[in-house]
Amino acid sequence: MTDTIDKRARELAEYVLQTGATVRAAAEQFGVSKSTVHKDLTQRLEQTDRLLWLRVRAVLEQNKAERHLRGGEATRRKYELQTAECRIPHAK
Repeated sequence: MTDTIDKRARELAEYVLQTGATVRAAAEQFGVSKSTVHKDLTQRLEQTDRLLWLRVRAVLEQNKAERHLRGGEATRRKYELQTAECRIPHAK
């Protein structure tokens, strides 16, 4: 069982490194929870492959630093969509 978990942690790490994916995106891609991805990448990987863990940690820190920008962008798009819907005349 540990081999399977270690393999998943490595696959998650490679995916994050190749795509720059967030924890949420990686979780969706692999069909596991965000908690599982986070634990695999921050705890399990550190125990099994420290060099890979250091590389992944840099991506995770960058994503964390940028998350407020992504959230703001999502909010902006939400309100633009709502405004556009209000301007569309309703058919009678």
